[in-house]
Amino acid sequence: MSTQLVTVEKDANIGIVMIENPPVNAMSPGVPRAIMQSIAALNTDSSISAIVLAGGGKGNIAGADIRFQGKDWPEEEPTLRDLIVALEQSTKPVVAALGPNTLGGGFEIAMACHYRVIIAGGKVGQPEVTLGIPPGAGGTQRLPRLVPAEVALDMIVSGKPVDAESALTHGAVDAVFE
Repeated sequence: MSTQLVTVEKDANIGIVMIENPPVNAMSPGVPRAIMQSIAALNTDSSISAIVLAGGGKGNIAGADIRFQGKDWPEEEPTLRDLIVALEQSTKPVVAALGPNTLGGGFEIAMACHYRVIIAGGKVGQPEVTLGIPPGAGGTQRLPRLVPAEVALDMIVSGKPVDAESALTHGAVDAVFE
C-alpha cells in the first residue's frame, strides 16, 4: 500500500509509515491525510503489532510547510493537529523514528507518538519561538509531560534544540540508535 506522499511497508509484524515529501518531509496538504489513512489501515491489520513513523530521505519529520505560512489551509484537508490526535489515538503503539533534526511541528508529531527513538547525533526542539512563532500543535503541553518542567521551559522559551543524548537523559526520547 502506498500513496504519493507516504509509503507503507511491513517488516514481520511491524508496519512502517514513511513520509516521502522532500526536501524536509513537511506537512503539506495531503501529507497528514496520507499518514492518518496509513495508520488507520495498519490499526485494522491483525498481523501488525506496532507502527513506525519515519521520514524518507534524510530521515527528518518536519512540521508545517512554510509555504503555507499566512495562507488558508484547504478546508477538506486534515491539519497537523488532526494528525496528532490520530497518532495519540492509535490502537497500536506508534514509534517515531527521528532523523538528524526533528524540530518544531516535527517534534510535536513525535511527542504525540507513543515512543520516540532518535539517531545518534540528532537533535529535537521547538525553535519556532526564535522566529516569534509560539509552538502551535500542542508541544507546550506535551513536552512538560515528558521532561522535567525546567527542561521543558528552557526548550520552549529559548528555542534551543537539545542533542539526542540530552533528550534521552531528560526523557524527550526513549532510545538513541546508530
